[in-house]
Amino acid sequence: MTAIGFVTRTIHGGFRGQLKLLPVYADIDIVPNRDKSGDSSPDFRIFTQGIEVGSGRILTGESRGTEYVSLSVAAPGLGGCKLCANLGRTVGLYGEGSFFLIWNPVA
Repeated sequence: MTAIGFVTRTIHGGFRGQLKLLPVYADIDIVPNRDKSGDSSPDFRIFTQGIEVGSGRILTGESRGTEYVSLSVAAPGLGGCKLCANLGRTVGLYGEGSFFLIWNPVA
């Protein structure tokens, strides 16, 4: 698993941290989508410098049946490619509300 960033849970139910790739380093905010209007709407919206660059959905894992957050980011700095990642707990590191952004390459 390749970690491409790090976030911590905020008091408002979202996450704040950094996306770190070789050519890209961006502070990001993952905020709950308060305007969610149905199952097709994302659970989270991702912003950097006030610009929306992606979304996140709460999904349930097939093997364990536990919930996790799946992220999708698309921005000009990524060369027109979509970046997918999941939030993974930092077990034993940085405290209970900390998560790595785990790269999830799309096949």
